[in-house]
Amino acid sequence: MKMMKSLVQPSAKYSGVLPIQVYVMKLFFLLMFLFAAKDAWTELFTHQGEWNPEVAIAWCSIAAYTTLSGLGIFHPLKMLPIMLFMYFYKGLWLCFVAYPLWKAGQLSGTDAADWTPIFLIILIPMIFTPWKYVFKTFVLGRA
Repeated sequence: MKMMKSLVQPSAKYSGVLPIQVYVMKLFFLLMFLFAAKDAWTELFTHQGEWNPEVAIAWCSIAAYTTLSGLGIFHPLKMLPIMLFMYFYKGLWLCFVAYPLWKAGQLSGTDAADWTPIFLIILIPMIFTPWKYVFKTFVLGRA
């Protein structure tokens, strides 16, 4: 019971952020690092033939941000901008790609339908993101 209570009490160790928030962020940084970084680097190293420049940009960007997410496993609050980047690009994709297809009744059976649940998972870390800390630190610039 005491351990559970300590997860939901602001911690000086984490700049007043709840430990449960930090642990969920660490988990998502780890998942990004293990799965998305592996896929991106595998694609970059095993690609055959000429690259489509836009596709190459996408894979290089994914490789870069997911590799940096490895730092978030150890420094989750300092690496929150990586998480914010993920929220932003996945949110944009859901709004501009998945939602219009869904609204038109055309999402089912498309490649976008396969990506939609993966991108909707961002709701979990968004719930656990310490938004007060984000605003204070990254918007107002206060430590």
